[in-house]
Amino acid sequence: MRRISKLTRVAVGVASIALAATACGGTSSDSGGDSDASGAAKGLAIAYDIGGKGDQSFNDAAYAGLEKAKKEFGYQTADIEPTEGETDADKEQRLASLAKQGYNPVIGVGFAYGPAMEAVAKKYPKTTFGIVDSVVEGDNVASLVFAEEQASYLAGVAAAKATKTNTVGFVGGVDIPLIHKFEAGYKQGVQDTSGGKVKVVSQYLTQTAEEGGFSSPDKGKAAAEGQIEKKADVVYQAAGLSGQGVIEAAAKAKVWAIGVDSDQYKQAALANYKNYILTSALKDVGGAVYALAKSVQDGKPLTGTQTFDLKVNGVGLSESNPEFAKIAGLSDAVAKAKAGIIDGSIKVKTE
Repeated sequence: MRRISKLTRVAVGVASIALAATACGGTSSDSGGDSDASGAAKGLAIAYDIGGKGDQSFNDAAYAGLEKAKKEFGYQTADIEPTEGETDADKEQRLASLAKQGYNPVIGVGFAYGPAMEAVAKKYPKTTFGIVDSVVEGDNVASLVFAEEQASYLAGVAAAKATKTNTVGFVGGVDIPLIHKFEAGYKQGVQDTSGGKVKVVSQYLTQTAEEGGFSSPDKGKAAAEGQIEKKADVVYQAAGLSGQGVIEAAAKAKVWAIGVDSDQYKQAALANYKNYILTSALKDVGGAVYALAKSVQDGKPLTGTQTFDLKVNGVGLSESNPEFAKIAGLSDAVAKAKAGIIDGSIKVKTE
């Protein structure tokens, strides 16, 4: 039977972790975590999703988790970029290579690794695998999933409080169920807060990831410009690397952008636009990556579905921009909505 658990806060670089689940398994060394010829122990390895490192969002959050584990545990790590137009077989080969080299755990960052991980995990039963944003069955697999719709609801509350035109936008990278969760939560937050007075304009950049929906800032910029022409003065993006184009367009038009996954107000690569990043819907990918690494290091590898939601601070909303606190009623509305989601009085839709 698949284990289902919720973890306490594992924020990268902030707090210590309390793992709320245990699972059978050995230590890093007897689970396939061998040493290389130089004697350096091998630990966490991550394989990036589309967009790769430098997206200032999803993949960079995973890298932050890897860096925290590397610093704390003092072992050798690896992070591998995707290739353009790659197949499931390519992903399978990448994961298998990392496991064969002795890295443990091995994490696929993104739902696209699902088929590959299912195949590889069976071949390397002594290695702990993790996958972000998907559920893969396996005795040695931890599925790291998030309540994106909850963070997006809070983003919708913020958008409804910040808009002056009563029109806000949503840009999704790829038209898939995962991104539908972002849109659904955002729309509900906007409507609940405004009493239906605020219109949400939505657009998906592509139908498939292969078409560049998560890796094309130019597509994101064009979509945001179109929404701004329709009077949207707050635009929320869930589009990976493409989201940088959304933020650029918003800053150019001097309207609000809402970031995603990481606190994009703090991202150095987006510093020129930070004054127009109102907030970001946070998703603690780095914390999840670190949590799995720590569980293996502690000799109690996590397996099954690990759910990160508002109750465990696995998702949330950033308040780094000082302007956030200056908008009348915004902070109080967000706090009230967060409490309602946690106590169950607000049920957030996923579609």
